[in-house]
Amino acid sequence: MAVNVRPCRVTIASLAPLTVARHLIRAIPGAAMKIAIVGTGNVGKALGGAWKAAKHDVVLAVREPDNEKSKQLAKDGFSVSAMADAAKGAEAIVLAVPWTEIATVIDSLGPLNGKIVIDATNPLTPDLEMGLGFDDSAGETVALLAQGARVVKAFNTTGAENMMKAKDFPSKPAMFVAGDDPGAKKTVQKLADDIGFEAIDAGPLKASRYLEPMATQWIKLALGGVGTQFAFSLVRR
Repeated sequence: MAVNVRPCRVTIASLAPLTVARHLIRAIPGAAMKIAIVGTGNVGKALGGAWKAAKHDVVLAVREPDNEKSKQLAKDGFSVSAMADAAKGAEAIVLAVPWTEIATVIDSLGPLNGKIVIDATNPLTPDLEMGLGFDDSAGETVALLAQGARVVKAFNTTGAENMMKAKDFPSKPAMFVAGDDPGAKKTVQKLADDIGFEAIDAGPLKASRYLEPMATQWIKLALGGVGTQFAFSLVRR
């Protein structure tokens, strides 16, 4: 059955002032973005520090904002907030927690409809083997759990130290970015660029099935004698 759609013209004057302001701000190169990072381990703190240095507005989302660990994070210069509050005020939310905690964490964040959710997790078992693969991925699972969110896979294929020191490499390390929402993916690519990576469009979210094993390979190399001061990069001729 055919569906008739009446053309509609949207002008700046027809939009709410706050909506207009948000669109204009995001259109400005280098504009600060509100980012909530869930996870206060090495990856979460490294990304938080790097984005703070790039002048983004970063908050660490925690379960207990008043406990001693959270107070220490505040002393270290991080903004700290309860999970749901941090997610509500953020334009992008980064998941940097152990894979086994992902379902509980997403539930604690509250409604995520329309939010950019960056999945930096890898579905590893305790012995650092892949817990998912071939026909599924952590990225796709996050999309199922975070209904309505614009899920993007990124920041999972290198070590935490490289997140903070990407600009120290002689050539830009690659950061592969996968997702089904073109706008969300572009935003995440810009966030990767801001901290020194060459952002590479890796295709749809389904490409998480390939990026997560790549992360496992990085870990195996790091633990196998290569060390942690290396990253994947694209070399062109």
